[in-house]
Amino acid sequence: MAEAAEFQGTRSAPACRWFRHTATLLLGVLLVLGLVQLPTAPAAHADNGGSRTVGVAVDSMTPVAPKQGDTLTISGTVTNHGKSTIFGAHVALRVGPQISGRSDIDDLGQRTGYSPGTDGNEVGGNHRQKIDKLLPGVSRDFTLSVPAKDLDLGRDGVYQLGVSLSGQSKDQPYERVLGIQRTVLPWQPSATEGKKTQVTFMWPLISATRLTARTESDQQQTPIFPNDDLAAELAPGGRLYQLVTLGKSLPITWVIDPDLLATVEAMTKNYEIDAPEGKSTPGKGQAVAKQWLNQLQGAVAGHQVVALPFGDPDLASLAHRGKDVSGILSHLQSATELASTTVETILGVKPRTDFAWPVDGAVDTSIVDVATSAGAHNVIARSDSLRDPAGTPYTPSAARQIGSGNTAVVADARLSTVFQGDMLRAHDASLAVQRFLAQSLLINKQAPDDERSIVVAPQRMPTTSQAQAMATAIGALSDGRWTQPRDLGDAAKAKPDASANQQVPGPGSYPGSLRSQELTTEAFQEIQRTQNALDSFKVILTSQDRVVTPFGSAIMREMSTSWRGDRRGAADFRNAVQSYLAQLTRTVNLISKSDMTLSGRSATIPVSVHNGLLQRIDGLNLVLKSSQPNRLKVDESQDVKIEGGRSQTVKFETRANANGPVQVTAQLYTDDGEPYGDPVKFTVHVTSITPMVLLVIAGGVLLLVLAGLRIYLQRRKRSAARGAEGDGPDGDAGDTGDSGPDDGRPEQPGDPDPDTGSQNSDPSGSGEKVDR
Repeated sequence: MAEAAEFQGTRSAPACRWFRHTATLLLGVLLVLGLVQLPTAPAAHADNGGSRTVGVAVDSMTPVAPKQGDTLTISGTVTNHGKSTIFGAHVALRVGPQISGRSDIDDLGQRTGYSPGTDGNEVGGNHRQKIDKLLPGVSRDFTLSVPAKDLDLGRDGVYQLGVSLSGQSKDQPYERVLGIQRTVLPWQPSATEGKKTQVTFMWPLISATRLTARTESDQQQTPIFPNDDLAAELAPGGRLYQLVTLGKSLPITWVIDPDLLATVEAMTKNYEIDAPEGKSTPGKGQAVAKQWLNQLQGAVAGHQVVALPFGDPDLASLAHRGKDVSGILSHLQSATELASTTVETILGVKPRTDFAWPVDGAVDTSIVDVATSAGAHNVIARSDSLRDPAGTPYTPSAARQIGSGNTAVVADARLSTVFQGDMLRAHDASLAVQRFLAQSLLINKQAPDDERSIVVAPQRMPTTSQAQAMATAIGALSDGRWTQPRDLGDAAKAKPDASANQQVPGPGSYPGSLRSQELTTEAFQEIQRTQNALDSFKVILTSQDRVVTPFGSAIMREMSTSWRGDRRGAADFRNAVQSYLAQLTRTVNLISKSDMTLSGRSATIPVSVHNGLLQRIDGLNLVLKSSQPNRLKVDESQDVKIEGGRSQTVKFETRANANGPVQVTAQLYTDDGEPYGDPVKFTVHVTSITPMVLLVIAGGVLLLVLAGLRIYLQRRKRSAARGAEGDGPDGDAGDTGDSGPDDGRPEQPGDPDPDTGSQNSDPSGSGEKVDR
């Protein structure tokens, strides 16, 4: 038996090991599937589900970058999202470990729930705030004030900071963390011992396209706005008002779309708001427009101003969809030239126009080529587009030499995007400010002995809440502990880092999400058709600026970056410009003409031209063409010059050679031979007299003349005969009393001469000829 037992035990060892391994594997599978749960002790406090029961929001932190001796005050709210009432709760501050890398801040935002190993312990002392019984769905405000010395921070750097709520509920009657909100705290009590980072913050003053080419038909050309929304942005509390008010006291570089200035300047005078059925109502924003421009003039004084091309054209759309449309790129040059004039005229400062800013700083070789074609030798890119080599130990300076004398000014992607998103909630704005400051401090700590120049290019049209958060962050850097402000022009001239990427990516690297928002090739073709129509129209005008200026500006606005993601709005805007130009063009037109009848071999055909513009037109020729020149021939073309608001009738001499209907076409042409407007067609019915009919008529006229001559001669003869018979012996003409007709009445004028017999029987001589 013993032998048997020993034998069995020896043989069963491998089987036991196999069983244990199998059981372990099965248990692991069950744990993964969640079918088995190992027991945990209540004191672990690492229940992620439980630590998300309460929402903690940090609405404000002051100061945002404390110094030694400051007291840190944190305010916010706690909200019970669970189903049980929480009691015995308190809010406390937790200091986590120091953050060593910039990417760690990004990771911090992805973590949820309480983690005992990394969230740190509560700050000691009487720095807690008790929270009364917290019912489900109820919120409570809190405020914590902690002296900086009690935070027990070590060396300079960025620290993780957490605000947690700990408490218990009836179903789990032990204290545990029920909610936590993490943020970051930059800690640099005094000025850095190394070199400070040079920071350039671009402050964009850009708005959506507001003004079309439409104006009232008056001498002042009163502009017509589609709506009066811009007035609300300019008024106190509005987005553009806040940007100017906040920016005037910040060390920033103004980046302005001159179209916004031109639009606001137009509002300082009388303007109209479009209304249904072609009616319009007076605009009401004159006062706020004047006030805003006055404030902006004072705000930009002493600051560098960068003017984007007029209308802020979409450079990527031009590069990818528009450059192959003939004539499109010429608009970029015109927009650049107009930008300088507009800013200098309205603000009284000379701007820099040598910067181009593609959407989101996304660049490729084609975008750089287009941007620099109009003289912008500095292209503002972003570091998530023009990426540095992997493993680069620090953030390089923004300036990069990209060849052909051009510079890419690469804005830092993390700093530039931190203020995107909804900042209406105070805790979102507070977190964005803390992250911005922390990122800027970490950049300085990467290479404290190297002076570097960093550029921040935020979203193009910040909201009011975003602008306020940006201003808070910039203001926190004003004490110069680790940064110094720098103009954009100086940042572009900074010495590039040798390790920085200076190779612009190819077109294939452009993000698909951005490419899908671009203007289409068809859109650029429509834009060019409008330009061609304007070119044809302006040649007949004697005051071209009244038409070329508003339409030229509208064409630039059709290419605006503000149309990104709004193809329907862009198409409606283009159609409105085209329709209005066609309407103006049609005000110079040929007046419709009815059919007419032409009798005789020659006649005059009148054609009328109307000028509905307020200015004199010139440079038009009116041409009349006969469909059958062998039947009806028309004289050559005639020049047309008409004063504003009048009509002119042009007469054409014609010659008919045969009878019948002939279609005639009247068409206006410009001096360069291009047709202008629609032709007018009408039918001329020719009833020309033939040569045989003319001979018959001539013969009848000749007979009438001969008959009259015969009567005249007969009267002469009778008068002579009567005179001979009435002579007396003395030779005087006697009164015989029978000089009248035989009926005894006196002879009346016009009575026919008496018949003289054979004396009047001879016909007229055959050699007599009467010329007509």
